[in-house]
Amino acid sequence: MKIFLWALRLIAAAILLQTLYFKFTGASESVHIFQTLGMEPWGRYGSGVAELIAAILLLIPRYTIYGALMGMGVMAGAVFSHLFTPLGIEIQGDGGLLFGLAVVVLLCCAVLAWVFRREIPFLGKR
Repeated sequence: MKIFLWALRLIAAAILLQTLYFKFTGASESVHIFQTLGMEPWGRYGSGVAELIAAILLLIPRYTIYGALMGMGVMAGAVFSHLFTPLGIEIQGDGGLLFGLAVVVLLCCAVLAWVFRREIPFLGKR
């Protein structure tokens, strides 16, 4: 079980960290996404910072629950944007890769959040 949970952490964190280069350097794909959403550049930088924090928290066992919840929030926003805005699932001919990566991170974080749910302070340890 420990190996499985670490695999989920590493997969989610690796995907989140990999996209930071594109967000922070103003890669054309990232700029296109956030221009389409009417959130360029502040949305690009804001989501990049949120993804960086979530990735770091996911990799620190004591804070995994917070990284998972934060990752779920950011990726839920990404999935929503792909499905319910003019952005669409396929971005500049990527075959839906960015959408698929967002779904993978969302699922990894959802499983981690469920497993570590008792570490949420207001729910108390049980």
